[in-house]
Amino acid sequence: MFDRILALFDRAVPQTELPPADAQFAFGALMVRTALADNTYLFKEVREIDRVLAKMYDLGPLDAAKMRAQCEKLEQELPRTADLAAILKDATTQRDREQAVAAMWDVVYVDGNRHVSELSIVSEIAERLGVSEERCEAIRQHELANWDKTH
Repeated sequence: MFDRILALFDRAVPQTELPPADAQFAFGALMVRTALADNTYLFKEVREIDRVLAKMYDLGPLDAAKMRAQCEKLEQELPRTADLAAILKDATTQRDREQAVAAMWDVVYVDGNRHVSELSIVSEIAERLGVSEERCEAIRQHELANWDKTH
């Protein structure tokens, strides 16, 4: 009898399927993790993640937003940054990984606040992706210069 009652509760909570842990979703999850590093998740950051996903994967706005929502789930389910970075690193070229680091910097800059926690997470992600500290800094400087020109 208790089993039947418990079964009713199990059905009441919809089970959401986790997205595949592939390079595209790992990349999106790392951008989400970067945005969350300062314990805020602002609309500007969400919009920037959607913009990057749309551009990188040739998605329309709605599909990019759906993908980001799936990336948010993956970010929650895979708590170790190392795991997400390993998925991305194993499936991409060095150039792709550097582009991913550039996208992380864009997420950091979009809200106008640069927190130590955000700088730290991007540095960790870059290191785990095999992007040297010097190259990460060069990418940061380049993105900052571009960001200041366009915003």
